[in-house]
Amino acid sequence: MIDQAGIQMAQGSSIACERIGGVNDNMFKSHYHNYYEIYYLEEGERYHMLQDNLYPLSPGQLILFSPYIMHRSYGEENIPFKRIVLYFQREEIASQELLELLDQGNGVYRPELRVQVLLHRILETLLEQTDISSGLQQGYRHTLLNLLLYTMIFQTQKLAMNTGGQQSRMSQVISYIHNHYQEELCLEQLARKFYISPYYLCREFKHYTNSTVIQYINITRIMNAQRKFMETDKNITQISKETGFSNITHFNRVFKMVTGMTPSSYRKTHRNVMGEIRYSSHHDESPR
Repeated sequence: MIDQAGIQMAQGSSIACERIGGVNDNMFKSHYHNYYEIYYLEEGERYHMLQDNLYPLSPGQLILFSPYIMHRSYGEENIPFKRIVLYFQREEIASQELLELLDQGNGVYRPELRVQVLLHRILETLLEQTDISSGLQQGYRHTLLNLLLYTMIFQTQKLAMNTGGQQSRMSQVISYIHNHYQEELCLEQLARKFYISPYYLCREFKHYTNSTVIQYINITRIMNAQRKFMETDKNITQISKETGFSNITHFNRVFKMVTGMTPSSYRKTHRNVMGEIRYSSHHDESPR
């Protein structure tokens, strides 16, 4: 399945929306991106891994992923599904209050029927505006997006996560990695920590995440390094140490392997982007 909305975001769009249907179209590896995602299920059933939590998704429900949140989706064999996915950048969010609520609100939302109809109508309208690029239409999309976000946050019940027996054990391992990525971690240490054999941990972790333990640790560390590059002025050596790398050479190699960029190139690129966002926000808040 080609992610056309993702391609639009890579090409510089700040909002992209797409409807896709499929069957046996499962993600076998968790991923993340530097923008927000809302996934609205229209038909079928899906399961979503969000960090270390597993969520079932039913028609009419939607799930929110913030930037740099590891996630993937999958379904039962031969069960068709249809969904609408909405991607958007931070600068499209109307207020700091809403931005903070979104960053704290990852997970599944279950709207009552009245709200579900409204959210679906907004998404349908955003789909209709996908290929229109005039300034007025961009403002219209911005307004529709924020109407959707406010409605979702303030008028929709958020679900608790749902995990099962063996998944719960692996979710504990994943949670430990997310909370201790800056420390020295290895397969043997994690196996001892959770009273299981390294072989068993390797097998079940791979089945649960489609990633090896070391791959997942590295991706988690690089994800947090990216955040530090965007949110702090710390140098590359400091950030490499704070994210669990024993030496700068290893950090540089893993960072480029995961992101396709060197740490210095990533910092330079995203400093320019964040500078433009701050400049725009400053002028938007000036008296009119």
